[in-house]
Amino acid sequence: MDQSILNVHASHIGTLLQQRRQRLVTAESCTGGWVAKLITDIAGSSAWFERGFVTYSNAAKQDLLGVAPTVLATHGAVSDAVVQAMVRGALAHSVADIALAITGIAGPDGGSVDKPVGTVWIGWGLADGRISSQRFQFNGDREAIRYQAATTALSELLALL
Repeated sequence: MDQSILNVHASHIGTLLQQRRQRLVTAESCTGGWVAKLITDIAGSSAWFERGFVTYSNAAKQDLLGVAPTVLATHGAVSDAVVQAMVRGALAHSVADIALAITGIAGPDGGSVDKPVGTVWIGWGLADGRISSQRFQFNGDREAIRYQAATTALSELLALL
């Protein structure tokens, strides 16, 4: 897997955020902080990256982001409702202007008929309350799914900006 595309996306995002004097917060589950790592690999990213949450467990989603237990119980951790709650929680628990959230099933197990391995929800939100989210179905092994999730999250954020 070529990480250079990820580095290019992260760098472009940083340039745009700096120009706009905005800051980014991430809330990651299945990617385990991969997006935050890519961002903090960039010298000077502290000017536009506010913080990152790695909320791998449901308890972490509740404790760190304020995702309601009923939302998790009703929809499951890999859902539109949860990724949107993650976006809202990341914004509420930071001073960032823009949030990016990722939750999914990277495998090799944990999938179901409704949510097979490779199901990933990605959400993006602005401090003014606008949130968008999308479901993706990625293929491959655990590493490939996580790579595709990070790549897609960054490329879609870049398009949003």
